[in-house]
Amino acid sequence: MDSAGPKGSFGRHRKIMPFEPGSIEAQRAASRQKAAALNQHVLGYGAQAEAEWAAAGIAAPDLPAMRQYRLERIRAELRRRGYAGALLYDPVNIRYATDSTNMQSWVAHNPTRHCFVATDGPVVLFDYFSCEHLSDHSGIVDEVRPAVSWMYLYSGELTEQKVRRWAADIADLVREHGGGNSRIAVDHINPEGVEELARLGVSIGNGEAVMENARLIKSPDEILAMRRAIVACEAAMGEMEQALKPGISENELWAELHRGNIARGGEWIETRLLTSGPRTNPWFQECSSRKIQSGDLVAFDTDLIGPYGFCADLSRTWLCGDATPTNEQRELFRIAAGQIAHNIALMQPGISFRDLVERSAVPPGDCFPTRYGVLYHGVGLADEYPTLPHASDWTADTPDGVMEPGMVLCVESYIGRLGGREGVKIEEQILITEAANEKLSTYKLDARLLGG
Repeated sequence: MDSAGPKGSFGRHRKIMPFEPGSIEAQRAASRQKAAALNQHVLGYGAQAEAEWAAAGIAAPDLPAMRQYRLERIRAELRRRGYAGALLYDPVNIRYATDSTNMQSWVAHNPTRHCFVATDGPVVLFDYFSCEHLSDHSGIVDEVRPAVSWMYLYSGELTEQKVRRWAADIADLVREHGGGNSRIAVDHINPEGVEELARLGVSIGNGEAVMENARLIKSPDEILAMRRAIVACEAAMGEMEQALKPGISENELWAELHRGNIARGGEWIETRLLTSGPRTNPWFQECSSRKIQSGDLVAFDTDLIGPYGFCADLSRTWLCGDATPTNEQRELFRIAAGQIAHNIALMQPGISFRDLVERSAVPPGDCFPTRYGVLYHGVGLADEYPTLPHASDWTADTPDGVMEPGMVLCVESYIGRLGGREGVKIEEQILITEAANEKLSTYKLDARLLGG
């Protein structure tokens, strides 16, 4: 793993002061250095993951280059839209901007960490109390400050006072580095923050638009990191398939994917989409205590945030036990696999979203009412823009666009008859290349259901 030291010409990362031996300041500095050296992103992903990546022939990404690429993507988008900077709260956006993490699932619903990226100026990370060490590895963060969190959990009925203190810090940064421009992009913010920033002369625009467009085109190093995340995911899927025996519960089987992901340095799984037998139809039931029986279909969607923070979003449907699949199970599987293969073949650089959707295969009439909500969606550090519905679901407010090299999209299929007993879920992860496309996901489909 990369262990590049912090960079920057702003703030604390440049502050190397002589301290009195034994002073609190010296002890704090030593503590921070120790913690930074033992950061999970510095220690790496461990022998198991590294051996699997070596066996797959996937080189390590150049993380400093990847981080710089991302920062340049953000700043180019800010300039294009006329912003002085971006204020980010979404932990996935902060990860993209800084390649640092901190309690990712928790901060997703507890806004206690945010980041300011100046279009021309520093990257300032406002982190949780005593967490300065968590970004020292990145080489991108110029300064770390303690976050002022004005969520009700911390501020109660004094929220208004905390908002004023929070906004003063942001407004100062905009004045200092905005070059007279007081417009910033913000991804998530409550009304109190909007009002207080406006009072201080700072106007805000749509930070999601900035970040989704910045994240749209992946660099070669990001693709390497994504390949590694998929290898880790598929290795965990293999362990999960080995554990699939009649009598295991859906929850117990799903736990195998979590275990395998965490063991390889993955981070979390965003959903609980694993079902069996009659619970596979309709889709979008979450896994349960139901015991899986021999002959059941078992369908799942990984929705997994793996190593390097990259999403591996794959779906498979397996047959449990040694039973022979029924003709109905094989027919459902044949339709789903055929839809996926047809739609992957359409994915070419230069094709418009609308044209792609219009030419895509869709479920047959008795399966169409239970169709999956989208045919394709972007993927990177999470599910990303764009999201492409079925042609019949395309409306006047569905955005069009063009497939470009460097995009990665997932291709979705769910096939289950309306009122039927079971259903089949398949999903693949596809890289758009200069000439065509490449299927990044490699886990084999269940040969018994394919009829092989």
